[in-house]
Amino acid sequence: MGMTLVEKILARAANLKRVSPSDIIIVNVDIAMSHDTTTPLAIKPFFEIADSVFDKNKIVICFDHVVPPANINAAILHKKIRDFIKKLGLVNVHMEGVCHQILAEKYVIPGYVVIGADSHTCTHGALGAFATGVGSTDIATVYALGKIWLRVPESFKINIEGRLKKGVYAKDVILYIIGEMGADGAVYKSIEFSGKVVKDFSISSRLTLTNMVIEMGAMNGIIEADEKTFEYTGGRGIPFKSDKDAEYEEVFNFDVSNLEPQVACPHNVDNVTDISEVEGIEIDQAFIGTCTNGRVEDIEIAARILDGRRIKSNVRLIVTPASNRVYMECLRRGYIQKLLEAGAIVTNPGCGACLGRHQGVLAPGEVCVSTSNRNFMGRMGSPEAKIYLASPAVAAASAVEGRIADPRRYL
Repeated sequence: MGMTLVEKILARAANLKRVSPSDIIIVNVDIAMSHDTTTPLAIKPFFEIADSVFDKNKIVICFDHVVPPANINAAILHKKIRDFIKKLGLVNVHMEGVCHQILAEKYVIPGYVVIGADSHTCTHGALGAFATGVGSTDIATVYALGKIWLRVPESFKINIEGRLKKGVYAKDVILYIIGEMGADGAVYKSIEFSGKVVKDFSISSRLTLTNMVIEMGAMNGIIEADEKTFEYTGGRGIPFKSDKDAEYEEVFNFDVSNLEPQVACPHNVDNVTDISEVEGIEIDQAFIGTCTNGRVEDIEIAARILDGRRIKSNVRLIVTPASNRVYMECLRRGYIQKLLEAGAIVTNPGCGACLGRHQGVLAPGEVCVSTSNRNFMGRMGSPEAKIYLASPAVAAASAVEGRIADPRRYL
């Protein structure tokens, strides 16, 4: 019996000829990451294990969740992290965007094992890597030893076929799949995406796809590296492929040819419906950004819709580029100017309003259309607020109309 893509990556990292689902293995980690929310909790357990890290070049610490610090407590945590970085002499430190975007731009290549102290570390499977999130005490151990134990996950294969219609994007596809499979439909599974639609997707769209597999309980999502991947990573990486006789626990086939824009309604990510079912609901805020949809192609879509238009006077449109690189490219192309002329607020790169700490906190009773990955009660501020998840196109069109709107008439 052959092995899946993920099984081959894990076997390499564990120095084994083969691994099978349910095997308990110890793997060597290629990239380890934590950020300004998870690093503070890792400091004490780290020093209970070691006084130096396993490899300074393989550890990345990002300040992204509350940047700049929004209050005294956040500033104290930032200082604690900076002291930790200085004491250990860490070199890969960033304050230039969302951790997952920074890792994709600078560090992750096909075949790597990436362990991050953030649940959306699964994003990096789009680059043909095994990537999963862990807790702060786990990342402390990884920082000390460079290893982690894992149970090899069973694999689901999801084939996505057809041709997307105008105004339908990767975000709509993954919301639809989560809606069909449920929030607990793939607990601790490895999701391998394939099919014509996935192959046609840009790297940015693939990152959107794998970013949200955690929302159906998966351990990781992964896409086989191809010519697009290696162009993105500068030719670096190992081109692992699943064997033709690899065994999958289940295979799912989705034809998205007739898919219309999708919206995840409060307060669960799998509460997904066609936009026609929720169109017209009044909003107070639209948010475009995050590790799900804060890249150049996302902001480009919004700029196209907003070009020559103004957002509704009673709506806040907040746009947060995922990284400095994204921000500068959008500046160069003129997208930022179009957004500002339309009345948008463009913030510094980072997580921004996604987690309800600053730069767009929702008041009781407010409604937000967000391109983020979670709409849990209280996620973006008040537990009495409501969050609808959608694509950047839906968010931009909704900002123009002041209500949830179908973007297809603007494209």
